[in-house]
Amino acid sequence: MKTVCGLKFFQLGEKGSGIRARGEVQDYAKLKADCLANGTLFEDTEFPAEDGSIFYSRSPPRPFEWKRPHELVDDPKFFVEGVSRFDVKQGELGDCWLLAAAANLTLNTKLFHQVVPDGQKFDEEYAGIFHFRRVNALHRLFVENLLKAAVPFFDRFWQYGRWVDVVVDDRLPTYYGRLVFLHSEDKNEFWSALLEKAYAKLHGSYEALKGGTTVEAMEDFTGGVTEMYDLAEAPPNLFNIMQKAYERSSLMGCSIDPDPNVVEAECPNGLIKGHAYSVTKVCYINIQTPRVSGKIPMVRIRNPWGNEAEWKGAWGDSSQEWQFISSEQRDEIGLTFEADGEFWMSFKDFMKNFMRLEICNLNPDSLEDEEEPADDKKKWEMSVYEGAWVRGSTAGGCRNYIDSFWYNPQYRITLIDPDEDDDEEKCSVLIALMQKNRRSKRKLGLECLTIGFAIYHLSDPDGAPKPLDMGFFRYNASVGRSPSFINLREVSCRFKLPPGTYCIVPSTFEPNEEGEFLLRVFSEHTNNME
Repeated sequence: MKTVCGLKFFQLGEKGSGIRARGEVQDYAKLKADCLANGTLFEDTEFPAEDGSIFYSRSPPRPFEWKRPHELVDDPKFFVEGVSRFDVKQGELGDCWLLAAAANLTLNTKLFHQVVPDGQKFDEEYAGIFHFRRVNALHRLFVENLLKAAVPFFDRFWQYGRWVDVVVDDRLPTYYGRLVFLHSEDKNEFWSALLEKAYAKLHGSYEALKGGTTVEAMEDFTGGVTEMYDLAEAPPNLFNIMQKAYERSSLMGCSIDPDPNVVEAECPNGLIKGHAYSVTKVCYINIQTPRVSGKIPMVRIRNPWGNEAEWKGAWGDSSQEWQFISSEQRDEIGLTFEADGEFWMSFKDFMKNFMRLEICNLNPDSLEDEEEPADDKKKWEMSVYEGAWVRGSTAGGCRNYIDSFWYNPQYRITLIDPDEDDDEEKCSVLIALMQKNRRSKRKLGLECLTIGFAIYHLSDPDGAPKPLDMGFFRYNASVGRSPSFINLREVSCRFKLPPGTYCIVPSTFEPNEEGEFLLRVFSEHTNNME
């Protein structure tokens, strides 16, 4: 671990990083300096250029070759003319969820460069080694101190409450001289392909990235906390929620449930089932027709395939509705009609055709002060706890198993001050339960556990037993719970609770299922958690 200006950095596999080392702990700055001194190009022995780094369950369908960018093009660049969501084009890997998040990341320049450091090049001090990072609570003072100290940045993703440094070499899987997986629209640009490789290394292989939810990658890029909406049961103010999320630089994705018989089946309207899309803009658009004028709620969406697979309905590319929008407003929203995977929909059509919405809320400390909306200077208060379900000890299963439910880990939280301007005098609380390291264990045949949590009010916290016993749970109902028990990496839900003391009980659905977890509690005011 390294401490720079008061912040802690963990290298991948280092003790305290939360991830077990597969070999020696790698220090980016030292590795690069050694390569430059010896005149060699870095070769990552922790993620070698071999088939096992691509697939863990089978051999590649054809002979892939690992090549460096300068072996593919004459003039490789890390960035070409800056960064854009169109730099993210899906290859042959089913990781559209990751790509949708990466495309969203490009919409916020400061946030993007906290994850993908600027200044990396293929000419000056090139050593075949690249790095990615994410700095929590990075602010101007920290940057200034860091530059004065001449301390190099470190590569890392957020992993279960810690920022983990990741180092990669620039050898990439190719076939007949073309990148097989994620690539940019510009063949000379390689930041997106290297970002995907770093994420694959984090989870053990490229194959481990097949299938997932967009918010999983959003969290790993930002350390934010996510909310998921079933659009069939969406709150009436969902557009306002989305608009506010967009204004706060939250990351959003959407999808349609998959067809059980066809992988990524195309609908007649051009949308793809079982496929992750990015939400890249949310706004009202002024419309003026001979009969009516007003504002229409609109959503801009991007397919990470980056091709002609787009929405074919109203407000799609070149649809007749755009004739009623002024040229000034078209320029203002950046309207283009190209086969690039991006399209507009009315919010009404969005609700009708998509099934799920995912929002990753950033901790306001993740952004520069000037990026926060002028009317929202509040900071989330956050408590974080790690725990584990252990067979025969703390793996009690859900409330259905009353005899063992009380074995589960228990966390008490005291809410003191209600939200400002809340007529009901209640406290907003966002609770997120995340299971750890399940994706990297896929090669062992382990998938995500079915998890959830329940909340109980303690009317007499000093008189209640610690931990709460079976008798308490038998005669007291929960005052809140996760929407469902589900086999996702994280379940989360927002609650409005009166001030008081509560007990949060995270659990698997069935007893005796083992796993590690991270519990995060966000509130508007300070919460005391034990």
